[in-house]
Amino acid sequence: MKKLSYIILLAAFLTTSCQKDPMDGIKSHERAIESFSVGAGLVQIGPAVIDRDASTVTVRVLVQPTNDFSKVKPTVIASYKSNLQPASGAEVDFSGSGNEATYTVTSETGEKKDWKVVLQPFSEALLGTFKINALVVYGGTGPEYGGGAVLKLDDKPWDWPATEGPSVELDNSLTFTYTGVTADGNTYGKIVNNAGADGKYANFQYIQNPVTDVNSFYRKIPKGEGTWLHNYSNNTITFTFADGSTSTGTFESAGTTSLGNGLNKTITDNAFKFTLNGVDDWNNIYSDYDKFVKHPRVFWVDVKKQ
Repeated sequence: MKKLSYIILLAAFLTTSCQKDPMDGIKSHERAIESFSVGAGLVQIGPAVIDRDASTVTVRVLVQPTNDFSKVKPTVIASYKSNLQPASGAEVDFSGSGNEATYTVTSETGEKKDWKVVLQPFSEALLGTFKINALVVYGGTGPEYGGGAVLKLDDKPWDWPATEGPSVELDNSLTFTYTGVTADGNTYGKIVNNAGADGKYANFQYIQNPVTDVNSFYRKIPKGEGTWLHNYSNNTITFTFADGSTSTGTFESAGTTSLGNGLNKTITDNAFKFTLNGVDDWNNIYSDYDKFVKHPRVFWVDVKKQ
């Protein structure tokens, strides 16, 4: 029985090995660029955008003082059995107008297609130093009944500790530096929250009755040093604190947003925006306690780049 099994396996092998590859003798007409990365010396943000219809490749490259577009050595993958010129890894000058270069892909059948490759400079808007100008909350139960408001936290100084209230953050500065980029093209780096001339950070304690710790709502940016990650797929900024905890918001540009019920928020320069998870408290509607403690809805850290 064992001998018979060997015979059957040998017959199967011989049958398979004698079958002709259905692709034998068929030459490929494909002449596409399948992937493109800029290689060492430049920081690529996300995968290259390849438009097969337009025969273009667009690659976002982080703007840095060390960038040299004249001696780029990209890694390029083209269609199976095609020929690529310039070859993958060859030095190419992208420093001309538009940061463009042309690659030619020749199929196995000898057909050619020119591809325009563009290195698109990308500026990380977070890099640099920002001064904190205001801490603003939109909160309140039943805004459709007049229970909502948009307030600067320091508009009601009596609700906060005299020496550790929100106003002590208004001389703070936030400095963002670049560290690297993830495999999926998201930038990350270090943030330093400088306490300013007074050397203080706010302790977000609501001191009216009932006294309540609301740091979970308003301590969204780390004290001292932390890290940041900019996710470009959903435009979020995630801050990581020294203890490993995180907060996630968005980085907003100047403009006015309608919040409904006659309420608006105007951003003069930029702001970090955080959605909060307060809950309705109809027993305390119209009170500071409701707006700051029970149902804060959105929190903005208004900043201006220095």
